This record gives sequence, structure tokens and C-alpha cells, in this order.
Amino acid sequence: MSNRNRNQDRAPAPREELRAHAHNERHRVHSELHLAEEALRHGLEPLDVEEPGPEWKPVHHHDPLIGIEKSRKHVLKHWKTKEWKRRKTVRRQRAQALNSPL
Repeated sequence: MSNRNRNQDRAPAPREELRAHAHNERHRVHSELHLAEEALRHGLEPLDVEEPGPEWKPVHHHDPLIGIEKSRKHVLKHWKTKEWKRRKTVRRQRAQALNSPL
């Protein structure tokens, strides 16, 4: 078994709590945007309206070390590159040219 969940101080928050927190944050931003839009409709100047922004983000968005580790794990998928797609198309066209009757 992994050591990740052995120490309860370091255990990650349950997924349900994180999803609920994210849902509440999206709801708050949406509600504040609605209020700002209503204020604009009723004649408030656009420069006077305060745009809501995210006040909460999951932990992995705050820790740069986690981002660095994840970027190291990211492997370039060669079939998603443009060169691979072009090469695949060229091969297909060459095969069609060879198989087509003259």
C-alpha cells in the first residue's frame, strides 16, 4: 500500500469536499457576474463595476513544485504532432497511388 494515506495530516481532502468547494466557487462567481450585469443594465458605468474573480483554487494550482513535477511527467505524444499527421497523410496518399490501377 502506498504511504500517501498513512499520515492523516498529509492526506488529501476527500474528493467530494473539493468538488463541492469548486461548485460553490463557480456559483458565487456566476451570481456576482449576474449582479454586475444587472447594475450595468440599470445605468452604472462599466468602469465602476467590479468584476468577480476566483477567490479559491485547489491546492495543486498554488504549489509550483507540483506543476514542475507534473510537467516532467508529461511525455510528448508523437501522434499528436503536426509532423506525424502530415507523415501519415503522405503515407496514405503514397499507398493509394501504388494500389490504384493505371
